[in-house]
Amino acid sequence: MKIRIAHSPDSDDAFMFYGLASGRVRSNSFELEHVLSDIETLNRAAFEGKYEITAVSFHAYAHVTDRYILLPHGASMGDRYGPVVVTKKDGPSSVKGVRVAVPGELTTAFLVLRLFDPTVEYVVMPFDEIQEKVHSGEVAAGLLIHEGQLTYADEGLKKIVDLGEWWADRADGLPLPLGGNVIRRDLGAATISALSRLLHDSIAYGLEHRMEGVDYAVQFGRGLDRARTDRFVGMYVNGLTLDYGDRGREAVHRLLGDAQAAGLLPKRVHVEFAS
Repeated sequence: MKIRIAHSPDSDDAFMFYGLASGRVRSNSFELEHVLSDIETLNRAAFEGKYEITAVSFHAYAHVTDRYILLPHGASMGDRYGPVVVTKKDGPSSVKGVRVAVPGELTTAFLVLRLFDPTVEYVVMPFDEIQEKVHSGEVAAGLLIHEGQLTYADEGLKKIVDLGEWWADRADGLPLPLGGNVIRRDLGAATISALSRLLHDSIAYGLEHRMEGVDYAVQFGRGLDRARTDRFVGMYVNGLTLDYGDRGREAVHRLLGDAQAAGLLPKRVHVEFAS
């Protein structure tokens, strides 16, 4: 049975799927095809049910629960860290009255930015162009995801707010759920359960063979050296990735509940995990 697994071409996702991509974890009767694409493209593809398994932002997940169910493994959560709004060193100190470049309207980063400031002005652009546009002055501020969270200071930019820190203070210390892996409901319970186990085992393999996994992930780090790749992987592939646990599940409910209460989601989301 052919199964397409879609995820971002990032070091943390690469580390997560290393066990399967390398063959260290056997795919059993499944023929796995790894599809790499940026998260906003994957978010939009999920509306069509394009891939059997896909990474999505939790913001996008709220809109595709009819087609997909959350796998209990594979979440990226920021534990007092997360997407960062940055500006030039002589730039503004808040987002009030400032146009912020954002990496997509379906990203969780954008959802949390609007929780932070519902009136924020924004423009959408590819995530890997945002730092350059802030430097050039085309936009006054940018919302950074992925590796930009680690590199902005070295590039001469300053932080306005770390939304992961802001969220932790708001949500009684809960982590900020950014992205997760979902699986199409129409695959059926037995297939979903078997694929869920494969994903769990791939994440576990990476965590148990960290040096090997990081060596593989470096090629997806978009300029990060090995030390920073290791740091970035540790931020977003950890115990909460292997299993949400009560804390991780509570964080998902809290985020989507707060977003719905703020009028940022059209209806209350029934969060459902595969068994």
